[in-house]
Amino acid sequence: MPDHDPILLVLTNLPDHDAALALADGLVQARLAACVNVLPGCTSVYRWQGATECAEEVRLLIKTTQARYAALEARILADHPYELPEIVAVPVTQGLPGYLQWVAGETEADS
Repeated sequence: MPDHDPILLVLTNLPDHDAALALADGLVQARLAACVNVLPGCTSVYRWQGATECAEEVRLLIKTTQARYAALEARILADHPYELPEIVAVPVTQGLPGYLQWVAGETEADS
């Protein structure tokens, strides 16, 4: 049984590197994320408003806790340029205990 809040890996895509870095920095500065990986070179193919779309995007891998998820989601929605951004949270069921404790500590709201 972990001695910290459950950890989540949250995924979202941004239209370009500058927007991705700005969102990542804001999330870390606000302690909503312990770490955000900015991964270039993602091509997304999806249906939007009845048409198939293809877009080059920048993927963010956001490490946070379950307790901070609602605030993280609200911040992404407020700062994201898309009308309906992808925001998907995946529970982290295993990981290096020290790293998971670090994520929990870096996202504590009162720190």
